[in-house]
Order: sequence, then structure tokens, then C-alpha cells
Amino acid sequence: MIDSIIARPVSRPANPNFSSGPCAKRPGWALSALADASLGRSHRAKPGKAKLKAAIDKTRAILNVPEDYRIGIVPASDTGAYEMAMWSMLGARPVTMMAWESFGAGWVTDAAKQLKLADCTVIESAYGLLPDLTAVDGNSDICFTWNGTTSGVRVPNADWIQSDRQGLTLCDATSAVFAMDLPWDKLDVVTYSWQKVLGGEGGHGMLILSPRAVDRLENYKPVWPLPKIFRLTSGSKLIEGIFSGETINTPSMLCVEDYIDALDWAASIGGLPALINRSEANSHALQTWVDKTPWIENLSAVENTRSCTSVCLKLVNTSVDPKALANLLEKESIAYDIGAYRDAPPGLRIWCGATVETTDIVALTEWLDWAYASLLRI
Repeated sequence: MIDSIIARPVSRPANPNFSSGPCAKRPGWALSALADASLGRSHRAKPGKAKLKAAIDKTRAILNVPEDYRIGIVPASDTGAYEMAMWSMLGARPVTMMAWESFGAGWVTDAAKQLKLADCTVIESAYGLLPDLTAVDGNSDICFTWNGTTSGVRVPNADWIQSDRQGLTLCDATSAVFAMDLPWDKLDVVTYSWQKVLGGEGGHGMLILSPRAVDRLENYKPVWPLPKIFRLTSGSKLIEGIFSGETINTPSMLCVEDYIDALDWAASIGGLPALINRSEANSHALQTWVDKTPWIENLSAVENTRSCTSVCLKLVNTSVDPKALANLLEKESIAYDIGAYRDAPPGLRIWCGATVETTDIVALTEWLDWAYASLLRI
């Protein structure tokens, strides 16, 4: 049994923002970083288009996206980007929908109840576990999340995706990209939002397409009508402007500037390898504390499927309410927004992405011990 008398820690996290989205801003961020934003001008004017093109080019450089893959900025965050891909590409062949947390379950609902796909296989598992990846049929289109933001469970690799697959892979990578190494040759559609690993502002999504995905768009027309905001082709040809800075609707140039600033910071610290190392160092520090703490466990039951960004934890063998624990730490201005997602099992969710400092994770663990002991005495 834990000692119920624990001294109030002296050290505090320098940044108490551990939310899983929007996530902490990059270290050293200030509003002055946005001073060069293209404001008061049309986003279609030369300065605006140049900013949007720069965001695309810097994304390609940091993520090592192949040159023949298209990168576009689209409306409505990761949700908009993934919906756009589903509504534009699915229905051409059988579909396998995979879900092990709430966002993946949302894509299942869209496929089954909104698109009403006739040939749709659903492979699911409970929070904390991955489904059987070997059951996936590579001849079908495959829809999945790389990292389950609300379960803290990620796919360990892409070995289960066939290189000679006939179908497309549609990957929601919003809490994985910039923190995990994505194998582009196994992924045909990748979506994410700015407010996750790089701590950007919300409202905009990124859509990355392989040549195979472009071929699907140009040679397949869904039976359902597509709203303007989802249309990626015109006259059966890809609208190339979307992938060179001509956005479908008006973007926030302040958000664009903030994303460029985050990309420049990423480049300055060593690019993708440095971002991955920072996330893994954070999650390792947190897991080290979990391993020696008797009242808490990682929700992910298998070590190599544990997320290094959205780390989800469950309280065990205790009467302490995780909501009370999160509320106490918020009241003390130690940690904000670390309660489990509303659809997930009760527990804690602590963001360990690249914009978080490992020293803050370590300081947080000391306060978690103190808060737990304090609640035991109530």
C-alpha cells in the first residue's frame, strides 16, 4: 500500500499543458512568432499562396514524403481530411474498417450508416488492445488509425499491410505523424491536423495522397453526391491547385504562419528523428513511473503497441476517482486536460508529443504521487 503521507513537491512543470489536442505549443513559442503572417490579403494573392506552398514544401521535407505523393491543405482538421478521402474513394471495392478506439469507431459509423457500403468488413477490439491485423484482406480498401488517440494504442509497424495489395490504405495519422516513422510505401492516404504533435492551431487538415490514391480519384466516381468541400477532381482530373497552395476554401493565414513556425522549429532541432526521440523520451519517462507505481497501469496491454504521444492510463486497485485526480492537478495549475477522453474507460491521458519537455513529465509524475496520496486521505 502506498504511503499516504507524501510531501508536496517543490518542482513544478514549467508548462502545465498536457492536453492531447490542441497540444502544447513548441518550446519558446510566443505570439511574436506570427509577426510575418500574410494578413489582410487574399490567400490567393502571391504572398498568401507562397505561404501555403511553403507549408506544403516544409511538410514534405520534414516527413520525407516521396516526391510523387501529393500534399494538400484542406478544411475541417483531420476529420475533414479523412471524411474527404472516405467519401471520394470508398465504394470502388470491398472495404475493411478497423477500430480500437472512438475515432476509428467514428469512421466505422460513417462507412456503415452514412455511406452504407454494401461490402464492408469491420474488425474491432476493446480499448487497450489491437485487433487481429493478420485478418486484414489486402485486396480490400483498409481504413485505420495509426495511433488511437483516445486509447493510447498504436500499430507497431506496417508489416501486416501487403506490398502488392490491390486496395488502398487510408490512414488517420493525426496523433502519430511527426512522432512515429510512417512507411509511405504502405500508405495511400494519410491525414492529420496541425494541433497535434507540432502544437499548431486547429481548423485545418492535411491530406497526403499516393499515386495509387490519385489514380482512384481520377478513375472512380462514387454513386453518392459529393459536396463542394469534398471534391478533389474536376472533369475526372485531380485538382492540382489544392496540392500547390490553392485551398478549397479560405484558410486562416495566422494558423498557416503558426504551422510554418512549428515546422521551422522541427527543422532546427534535427527534423523527424529529433521529434521522434523527444516523444519517445517523454513516454519512456512516464512509463518508468508507471512501472514502479502500484495504483496505475498503461491502458495498452502490450508494450510494443503503446503510444508515445497520447499515453492513456488506468487506475487499479484503488477507490480514488481519476476525475478527482485530474481536477486536483488542474486546480493546482500542475496539469491541464489530462482526464481520459469522454468515450474511453475512466483514467488519465497525458500527451507526450515532441512539444512537451521531458523535465515537465518527470515533474508531473511527482505531483501525481502527491495528488493520489492527498485523495486517499479524504
